[in-house]
Amino acid sequence: MNALVKYAKGSGNMEIRDVPEPSPVEGDVKIKVAYAGICGSDLHVYHDNIAIRMNFPVITGHEYSGVITELGEGVEGLNVGDRVISTNYEVCGMCPNCDVGYANLCDERKTFGYWFNGAFAPYTTRKATRILKIPENVSDVSAAMTEPLACVCHAVYDLCKIQPGDLVLVTGPGAIGLMAMQVAKAHGAKVIVTGTSADEYRLTLAKQLGADIAVNIDKENLTDIVMAESESIGADVVLECSGSPGAIDSALNLIRKLGYFTLIGLPGKKIEFDIEKICFKEIQFSGSFGSRKISWEQALNLQARGLVTLDPMATLRLPLTQWEEAFKRFEQKEGCKILLQPQD
Repeated sequence: MNALVKYAKGSGNMEIRDVPEPSPVEGDVKIKVAYAGICGSDLHVYHDNIAIRMNFPVITGHEYSGVITELGEGVEGLNVGDRVISTNYEVCGMCPNCDVGYANLCDERKTFGYWFNGAFAPYTTRKATRILKIPENVSDVSAAMTEPLACVCHAVYDLCKIQPGDLVLVTGPGAIGLMAMQVAKAHGAKVIVTGTSADEYRLTLAKQLGADIAVNIDKENLTDIVMAESESIGADVVLECSGSPGAIDSALNLIRKLGYFTLIGLPGKKIEFDIEKICFKEIQFSGSFGSRKISWEQALNLQARGLVTLDPMATLRLPLTQWEEAFKRFEQKEGCKILLQPQD
């Protein structure tokens, strides 16, 4: 079968290769991949500026949905034909972080699509214990975006505090930002989403998906808008989804004292910002990395209840063989979420 393989360390070093179709070992299931999403970290993998451990050569891709086609020996509670997704890493299960439910921070974490063969392929295998069934009213397209939504759920539910009526500033209108906006709205917040002129389409989509205000910072004064909406106090919560040093520094100016600032976007490099503002405002500043198992359950629940809508975000779907075109368009911020279809 054809699969997208990162075959060696270094910038680039990715190509479509003919690899053996996997078979499930004991405790595994074999999955026919329906859709596989391109994530910002996939670009970091391509450019070799990702901090996650990798095991070369490896089939990339970690956001996906599919259907079970074969069960390994000993698998119970799952059936051929089940529509599924899976959590995306293996951990030691014994360290202090695993012990308290934060396996995302396990030092032995090995990630699907980085260490284990991933979903940029027609078929993949996963441990049955990692499998989650897709609710009947959630599409394969939407389910393929559950992994980034789970990351947002971890950031919002575990690392900050949003109350009904809060003003939430979401910086960056990419897929993560649009998901963060919707999760904040599900908490009863008023949400401002920001972007630049390169994000015009995404800002329009943000409004369509429920953002109260969408701001092009190249054309509008964000400070004036935030202060007008907050009676000059500042935003109660910042969900930083762009990874932009400028956005991080700006948001620190716009958050109120005792506010919650959660950093979700990854800059991909060392950056400078005025860290003293965290002290002077006594901000609850946290970084968010990956997701917990409960985050996946929350993400599926939000989709099933119609509180988060993901299908409109899948603005481009291309066959796996056109991965280079897909990566190029993603890097140029064309559309919103790009999905690869390994079966085509």
